Amino acid sequence: MSSPSSPRSAAARRRRSTVAVKESLRELRSQLSLLNHQVGARLELKDVDLDCLELIGAHGPLSPSVLARRAGLHPATVTGILDRLQRGGWIVRERDPDAADRRAVTVRAVRDRNAELFALYAGMNSAMDELCAEYSEAELELLAGFLRRATAAGKEATEELTDR
Repeated sequence: MSSPSSPRSAAARRRRSTVAVKESLRELRSQLSLLNHQVGARLELKDVDLDCLELIGAHGPLSPSVLARRAGLHPATVTGILDRLQRGGWIVRERDPDAADRRAVTVRAVRDRNAELFALYAGMNSAMDELCAEYSEAELELLAGFLRRATAAGKEATEELTDR
C-alpha cells in the first residue's frame, strides 16, 4: 500500500486531476453548445450558421472557400449557409477587387447586427466577468494560457482527422 506522499500516490492524484480537467472541458463544451443553440434559435439561425457567422466576424472578410476550410465544411454547404446569412441580413458578399478572377467575392459580417448577438450573450458575459474577478492577474494569465494551448491542441486534432 502506498503512503499519501509516495510517488505512486502523487501520480494517482495527478491522473485524477487531469481526468477532472478533461471532464470539465467536455462539460463546458456541451454547455456552450447549448447556449449557442439557444442564441441561434432566438435569431432563427442554425447552429452551423451561427458558427460560420462567428468565423466571419472573427477572421473576415473571408472568401467562401477560406470560410469552408476554417469551418471544415464542403464549399457547397457553405454556399447554402451564406445564402441564409445574407437573406437574414447578417452578412454581405462583395466583389474582391484584388482577385485575379473578377467573379471572386469576399464575405463580411454586418456590424450593425452585433448588438443583437451581444444582447443574447450578455448573461454569459456578465457571469464570466464576475468569475474572472475572483482570480488574480497571474491566475488569469495561467488560465488564458491553458485555454489557448487547449484550443491549439483541439485544432491540431481536428486537422489530423480532416487530413485522413
